[in-house]
Amino acid sequence: MSRTALRICPLCEATCGLTLTVEGTRVTGARGDRDDVFSKGFICPKGAAFGAVDGDPDRLCTPLVRRDGELREATWEEAFDAVAAGIRAVVDRQGANAVGVVLGNPNVHTMAGALYPPVLLAGLGTRSVFTASTVDQMPKHVSSGLLFGDANAIPVPDLDLTDHLLLIGANPLESNGSLCTAPDFPGRLKALKARGGTLTVIDPRRTRTARLADRHIAVRPGTDALLLAATAYTLFEEDLVDTGGVTSLLQGIDELRSSLRDFTPEAVAEPCDVDADTIRTLARELAAAPTAAVYGRIGSCTVPHGTLASWLVDVLNILTGNLDRPGGALFPQAATDRTPRPAGPSHGFALGRWHSRVSQHPEAKGELPLSALAEEIDTATAEGEPIRALIAVAANPVLSAPDGDRLDKALGSLDFMVSVDPYLNETSRHAHVVLPPPPPSQSPHHDFAFNTLAVRNQVRYTRPAVPLEPGRMAETEILARLVLAATGMHGADPSAVDDLVIGQTLGKAVKDAHSPVHGREPHELAALLKGDTGPERRLDMMLRLGPYGDGFGVRPDGLSLTKLLAHPHGIDLGALRSRLPQPLKTRSGKVELLPQPIADDLPRLREALVRQADGLVLVGRRHLRSNNSWMHNVPVLTGGTNRCTLHIHPEDAERLGLKDGAAVRVKGAGGEVVTEAEVTDGVRPGVVSLPHGWGHDRPGTRLGHAAKDPGVNVNQLLDGSLLDPLSGNAVLNGVPVELAAVVAL
Repeated sequence: MSRTALRICPLCEATCGLTLTVEGTRVTGARGDRDDVFSKGFICPKGAAFGAVDGDPDRLCTPLVRRDGELREATWEEAFDAVAAGIRAVVDRQGANAVGVVLGNPNVHTMAGALYPPVLLAGLGTRSVFTASTVDQMPKHVSSGLLFGDANAIPVPDLDLTDHLLLIGANPLESNGSLCTAPDFPGRLKALKARGGTLTVIDPRRTRTARLADRHIAVRPGTDALLLAATAYTLFEEDLVDTGGVTSLLQGIDELRSSLRDFTPEAVAEPCDVDADTIRTLARELAAAPTAAVYGRIGSCTVPHGTLASWLVDVLNILTGNLDRPGGALFPQAATDRTPRPAGPSHGFALGRWHSRVSQHPEAKGELPLSALAEEIDTATAEGEPIRALIAVAANPVLSAPDGDRLDKALGSLDFMVSVDPYLNETSRHAHVVLPPPPPSQSPHHDFAFNTLAVRNQVRYTRPAVPLEPGRMAETEILARLVLAATGMHGADPSAVDDLVIGQTLGKAVKDAHSPVHGREPHELAALLKGDTGPERRLDMMLRLGPYGDGFGVRPDGLSLTKLLAHPHGIDLGALRSRLPQPLKTRSGKVELLPQPIADDLPRLREALVRQADGLVLVGRRHLRSNNSWMHNVPVLTGGTNRCTLHIHPEDAERLGLKDGAAVRVKGAGGEVVTEAEVTDGVRPGVVSLPHGWGHDRPGTRLGHAAKDPGVNVNQLLDGSLLDPLSGNAVLNGVPVELAAVVAL
């Protein structure tokens, strides 16, 4: 007999509400939850395929432990015994930094991935931390940290109210949005146009989003920061700057103006391949719009000047008076944010507090570049011990990091490796222990990270739609036990991890004069927490201490887990609102428009005015029915347009003698791949495009469907040497490549 259950979709950043059809313990269908306060029934192909993703027969059901060189099924006890022995042996012999931790993108899509890795890192004490952020969004974190003092204070466009939206390097009709959590992003863009607004898209590809735009500017890849700098220059030159309500909170506007003096529209026109008049028109339209928002994403992050481009996105919002006002770019307020503190000078944001051992890359936000992981494993130096053990949580860097072949070999040389992963994939196949989490239907869900980036303040929580199957272990318990095993507390009750966090958090809260529980007893507050599990009790604590919380009884109408459970479709907390200066954590207490690291990097941008790449350059591509390397093993989400082909413009194809559908060899600094050419005017001349996340052809994996059409790993074309120096982010777009037709024998 079938029943229905609610579940927040974990398959992309849109976080849509789903209504699942469940038969026994199997999800047989999924549709949009029309009563969801945020998504209001919207669903994309990934959400509709939730049941197929959830029920993939290649998902691992039991732990695997390597014995005599082979991964074999084991009990949970045997698996964690092996983890404790393997990790602690390396720590005792070579120190904590010899243990690397890699956190993949799926961590931000689960409750467990949000709650436990910070505890793991704190307990382990390693500085060898790598995440998917440095092949994606780290430039935005760094620019926000430098501007606002908080790397997580990222303004998002007020999509539902803005009159003019400028997108650069973003394709939300395919990605559903990123660093901007917005169910039905396509519908919101259509609504913008329907109310008379303007959509401008800057992208070297004529994407689905670009085809919807009023103006599409096909910029040369990698020159995003030049184009934005010239736009800001024009605002100053033509006396169009109006900083509006944040004027008193700005520091360094005169210095900013001076720093941009070389980036005239005429100077950047040739390297950007954009007419100077077009750039001036862009600036004038932004300034003239009643409200406007500039939004940049992965295409403008994964380039040589990614941090500068991310900085300039917010500079344009500031110079046009659109930062922190409705219809512009605002700071969301999540229900689990910390208790707001009074505005004023704070600790600020620092870069380079330590450096990687081999290439001396500076840390950013506590992380080292994922591009450096291979060399940190396979290269000995006098600066310290190489990484000899690795903890990979929901990470597949063999496909997501540059030069996967080198990393593949490096992983095989480790003394010990543990992967928390539902699949035996290109990375986890090297592990000595694989700990498989259950399918998403068997896990609770709350979006800790994405609610801090949402275009409307709201809060939702769903308990597991399906009971945990016999023999399975909850993902929260897996990660709690991993914390204990890695930090020398193996064998303790996993609830000790949650109790420790609760005790520490409440202990700090009662000492904080700005907290609603100041002066109370931590043990008394802990006894008031509700929830069936440790993670639920932690969620209850965060809600009650947060900006909308009940303060443990201080505000009876405030949020708590009990109240949230009584609203299964979520609670709407209202439209985004102006919040400055409260989010600022800079040392000055102001928005610091020209931080020193930014000023120091501008000479490198000036060099780009006269230095241009010759020949073809490569950019990436998103697919609506995919998310990085996650979903290529699900038949319903592959095929059609979701294919690994090389997009090439007809002019370039004719010049190189390439036919549509023919095999083509693509060569870059890191290696070469052979794929299928797809001739299309969807890319501008001089640009070719390959999607990210493919390359499922390595032996020892258990991805039956993905292996039938493996595609090629675009990141193998990169050698890992190209990084944005401020953020350590890999340069994935605008990199030179060479093409040659493959001659059939």
